Amino acid sequence: MMLLSIYGFPGWTARDPARLAAQVISGIGFLGAGTILREGASVKGLTTAASLWVVAGIGLAIGAGFYLSAVVATVIAVVALFFLEKLEKRFISPRAVSLEVTMVDRPGQLGEVCSLIGRYGFSIHGIELERDEAAGLAVASLQVEGRGPARPEQLIEELRHIGGVRRLIWH
Repeated sequence: MMLLSIYGFPGWTARDPARLAAQVISGIGFLGAGTILREGASVKGLTTAASLWVVAGIGLAIGAGFYLSAVVATVIAVVALFFLEKLEKRFISPRAVSLEVTMVDRPGQLGEVCSLIGRYGFSIHGIELERDEAAGLAVASLQVEGRGPARPEQLIEELRHIGGVRRLIWH
């Protein structure tokens, strides 16, 4: 298409190959915006939108005859997508897990557990509490996420030392 825009209309004095590139950029921008979704506090699809834009730019470069630039841009994009994903998963992405704590049903017990979870760098995103009044126990099912240096093994060990905690299941 780019070659058609450049060479396809001989004798046409008002040709402007940049018009095609401008339309591709705005069209891909429109498509990319459609891939971006907001889900609560998180935004998804930004990588997809950016990848669409990069691929469109690479296609325009190839169409205009800039083969070396297209190859270099392709290599940079593939390397960035591959390695940045690995870095994100290791250092940035939250690790979501479920924690089930069986404990003595007494005032402040759940507060102690939640406070310790927070001190270890985990966030609690959901709690379900079931009480067994006959046994005097409560089972708290927590949905937790951790970022960065949070270590689940250390947290579990500390939770075991809280008085009244009877059983922990981490999955």
